[in-house]
Amino acid sequence: MSGALAGILILAICVLISCQILLNGFGRMFGQILPTTIPSYADFSGYMLAASSFLALAHTLRSGGHIRVNLVIQTMSKNIQVLFESISLIISISLVGYATWFMFKLVQESIHYGDKSSGIIPIPLGIPQSVVFVGLVILLIALIDTFVELLRKREPILTTADEV
Repeated sequence: MSGALAGILILAICVLISCQILLNGFGRMFGQILPTTIPSYADFSGYMLAASSFLALAHTLRSGGHIRVNLVIQTMSKNIQVLFESISLIISISLVGYATWFMFKLVQESIHYGDKSSGIIPIPLGIPQSVVFVGLVILLIALIDTFVELLRKREPILTTADEV
């Protein structure tokens, strides 16, 4: 679901930017009949880009889309591959867990202080930050699930996109 939502957000960015381009063109051709800009469109598209990037992380992990260095790993035995994948997943879980915790604290701080964006339309920063936090939580769950699956199967899980 998070991958689909990320795709919808990318589509929304395309629609928003296209509407802005059309308004610019109509504004030059027909004068002041239509407004020539969508207020804070750059802010909205930036927030949607950040949200789509973080919401897509877990989907990309499980579909085998992240960059992997398989050249060295493929020369190792399955037991060594499992060991290296375990170490990689433990490090990833630790780093993503750390980032998730601090993103949660940032969202709390933004809500507490009432932080707002500085654009034409002030947006409470807790809203886009919350979506980034949710994306990190989903990624953390996907990493933990992958690690549990690795321990259960005792064979490499993230070798190629075909096998994921």
